[in-house]
Amino acid sequence: MDNLFLPALIAGIFCFLGAIETPFAFGMTGGFYILGRPLVAGLIMGLAFGDVKAGVLCGVAVQGVFIANLSTGGTTNSEITYAGYGGIGLAMATGGNPAVAVTLSILIGQTFGLIFYNTGRAGYSFWNTRAQKAAEELDYNGIRFNHIIGPAITTFLLRAVPVFLAVYFGQPIVDWLLHSIPEKVTDIITILGGVLPALGIAMLMNIVIKQKVHFIFFLVGFALTTFAGLPMIPVVILSALIAYIVYLASGNKTVVQAASVAEDSDFYEDDDLF
Repeated sequence: MDNLFLPALIAGIFCFLGAIETPFAFGMTGGFYILGRPLVAGLIMGLAFGDVKAGVLCGVAVQGVFIANLSTGGTTNSEITYAGYGGIGLAMATGGNPAVAVTLSILIGQTFGLIFYNTGRAGYSFWNTRAQKAAEELDYNGIRFNHIIGPAITTFLLRAVPVFLAVYFGQPIVDWLLHSIPEKVTDIITILGGVLPALGIAMLMNIVIKQKVHFIFFLVGFALTTFAGLPMIPVVILSALIAYIVYLASGNKTVVQAASVAEDSDFYEDDDLF
């Protein structure tokens, strides 16, 4: 297990840096929105375990599941950073199977991740009270400690430590489960691991696509990549050109409608009434 110490340590540290509460990686931009993404977590875990290809494949699979993960009203249905580094880290420790990474990420993100996430939210209230008291007393050192250092310690203990322990000590448990459960169950896990990313993409499409006619563009892109065999870059360039043409067409239409409304209003306007 000594060979797992460094990857587990990296997983724990980056789970801390990728948290939405951590400001040390250029705020939320560099932390939560970059390091906190499963795709980036897969790359980092691939580098840590010495298999970048397997790490990126695990990251792509997990990112597909959580691509439409939203926080509504301050609540979340899954903790994506725990899912990324905990699930992908454990999957890499047990062979780097993307289907296993998806299963473990969902399990960790929606159970242990949410438990530690909500525990942290409760713990931050302690530091908030102390920070408010320090502000009332004009204690600048107290404000700094209770606003930055104290919550960072809490976040580190609730993120880095559990993820480190999960990756470092979880490999034997996952290996035992994978080798002990029936083959049919592992086949089901593999199938679900392939379906869930598609479900995440479908959820994202449901959010982004506002009009049914926009599905035409999606189907054209799918046909070009699947049946025509075009690489992704030419499809992206072609999509950008089509989007620009549609934008110009819709913009001119809006201008024409606005001009038409203006002309109609001028036609019925009676200067004698004003």
